[in-house]
Amino acid sequence: MLREVLNQTITRWINDLDHYTLAELRQKPSPVSWSLGQVYLHLIDNTWYYLEEARICMNSDDYMHERPLPDGAAMLAYNEFPDAIIEGPDTNVDIPQPGSKYQLKDSLLQIKKEISSLAILDSHNRRGKTKHPGLGYFSANDWLQFADMHFRHHLKQKKRIDDFLRANR
Repeated sequence: MLREVLNQTITRWINDLDHYTLAELRQKPSPVSWSLGQVYLHLIDNTWYYLEEARICMNSDDYMHERPLPDGAAMLAYNEFPDAIIEGPDTNVDIPQPGSKYQLKDSLLQIKKEISSLAILDSHNRRGKTKHPGLGYFSANDWLQFADMHFRHHLKQKKRIDDFLRANR
């Protein structure tokens, strides 16, 4: 179920790419904000990290008794990020502009393929956890849920950029 939800969310982002030119994907609302293409690259990079963490969890019983920190547990319980602009480790990182729409679409399709390959590991019945940099220990399912939450969280940023692009067409 979690994989299906995450795949549906990613499919939405893939389908939305058809509504933009490469120039629009590279257009920044302000010099200090990200373009939509940079948001896509941020999501792609972070999702690969989350999936790798999920894979580690599925191949191990390490840290299985550890728990998320209170903020992490609350986010997972509510199944969403706080309704705020979050300053995270990537906030001031210089994220490159995408090379092409194909690059973004292909990367998202590769992520969907990786999500499907993780289903095979479920039969191992491992219940390991790995540590999120700021939210405590997550299981494989927590990492998949967090990935979906992260995509959905950035829909608000995407809407702000969409509004900017519409106003400047």
